[in-house]
Amino acid sequence: MGNKVNPIAHRLGAIFDWQSRWFSGRNYKETLAEDILIRKSVMEKLKNSGIARCEIERSINSIKLYLHVSKPGMVIGRGGAGIEELKKYMTDLIRSYRMKHMPKSPQPKIDLRIEPVKEPNLDAMLVAKNVSDQLARRLPFKRVLVQNAERVMASGAKGVKIALSGRIAGAEIARREKIHLGTVPLSTIREQVTYASIPSLTKRGYIGVKVWINLGEK
Repeated sequence: MGNKVNPIAHRLGAIFDWQSRWFSGRNYKETLAEDILIRKSVMEKLKNSGIARCEIERSINSIKLYLHVSKPGMVIGRGGAGIEELKKYMTDLIRSYRMKHMPKSPQPKIDLRIEPVKEPNLDAMLVAKNVSDQLARRLPFKRVLVQNAERVMASGAKGVKIALSGRIAGAEIARREKIHLGTVPLSTIREQVTYASIPSLTKRGYIGVKVWINLGEK
């Protein structure tokens, strides 16, 4: 298997749960597109709050959003004002989408749950975002790789691998660079291996950032 299979998809049901949990009949395509729109909008709106992932759970007339963030105070706001603003934003977003694509579907009730990320250095998405931001600020890529990998290992991970691909440091020819500390057994299903892949937009183009973190056996 190796790197040809997404480590999270390979462990669905055994180690990890699905990030979208619902059943649908005739409007499956539209509901799936709505999920993608919700997740993309939330990740963009809360990017400064350190959002790691957005889980969506649907019932008949309600949508529960579980937002895993490293800075919950920035999302909640003073006296819960941030939550109310975000709920209004999501309600308007879903209403406009359903008026266009599912006019017969009722407006669902939005329920937001804020889940804090206890250790950001053990979350693959947050580590990948950190690497991506540092590369965009034109920091030396070797220092970025070493510092982030050592920080992950110091937080208690069993292993970490970070890979970069593209025009690293503005080079004319694209190449790959990576760092690997500890053990990251991708084929062992009982090992909790989290994975994230995001691009870093630099002035010379995209640099792909991939992060694997082994949290050990569950």
